[in-house]
Amino acid sequence: MKDVLKITNRVAIPIGEIEFTAIRAQGPGGQAVNKTSSAVHLRFDFQNSEALNAAQKERIAAFRNSHITDSGLIVIKAQNHRVQARNREDGLKRLKEIIAGALYIAPKRRPTRPTWGATKRRLKKKNERGETKKLRGKVRRIDD
Repeated sequence: MKDVLKITNRVAIPIGEIEFTAIRAQGPGGQAVNKTSSAVHLRFDFQNSEALNAAQKERIAAFRNSHITDSGLIVIKAQNHRVQARNREDGLKRLKEIIAGALYIAPKRRPTRPTWGATKRRLKKKNERGETKKLRGKVRRIDD
């Protein structure tokens, strides 16, 4: 396994800062369900991480996610697979998604204006529609 978890091009977390605990998985699993610890509890203390700067820690703390605690921990329980190694990989993938989502800064929207031609076309259609509606009206009967 890699010794760092690469989040973005500039952010990588050492695997040593992530705490893994093997636990028993819930749900169906056959005869071995009560004997093997295939699920993984993953804990990452981002407040005390040396891989993140203060601004990144603030962004993660402000990010609304059920896996982020008020005490500065990200806790993930991975139990989707029957094998502990795959659950560990799944937990790391989910941790990466949470941190990347918290650190993502959306680009600012640059306001644009409609082109001259688009404005002309819109007004022309609007005018045509109005003319069509003007032709509609009460039908008068002319008595012979």
